[in-house]
Amino acid sequence: MDFTEAELVALLADSSKTITGDIRWEEDEDHSPAVEFRAEITSDAGYPLFVRGSFNPLAQTLTFAIIHANSRRIYALDLGKDHHNPRCTNVGEKHKHRWTDRFRDKDAYVPDDITQPAMSPVAVWKEFCAEAKITHNGVMAAPPEQQPSLFS
Repeated sequence: MDFTEAELVALLADSSKTITGDIRWEEDEDHSPAVEFRAEITSDAGYPLFVRGSFNPLAQTLTFAIIHANSRRIYALDLGKDHHNPRCTNVGEKHKHRWTDRFRDKDAYVPDDITQPAMSPVAVWKEFCAEAKITHNGVMAAPPEQQPSLFS
């Protein structure tokens, strides 16, 4: 059975969603300049959720994505990347993806609740959690400083 838009509405409205523990950025497994994290989300309803974050300071991109079982992205924030919607509309470098029955996670819109830039991932994380009704019982560490390139 496919995840539905109605389920997303209920899930986002549920304020019992919680992440427990500190979040630390780790080196990208592909050894790109990006760092990433993964954190489990618990809730009273028992949704099978986790959030994945990715930050690339060289490209100045940041993504926080809520993933449902079977690695299905149902809600995400992207900063620093343009997006082209299925209906041939472009959204800017700040956009959110929200699961819909018609377009799944492919349609995006420009949010007004994210005010911090991609280069401030901890501040953006606080805004993302507040909007998605996620309580984070812990601290998000600042990403590690970017090491200078051998070719710069």
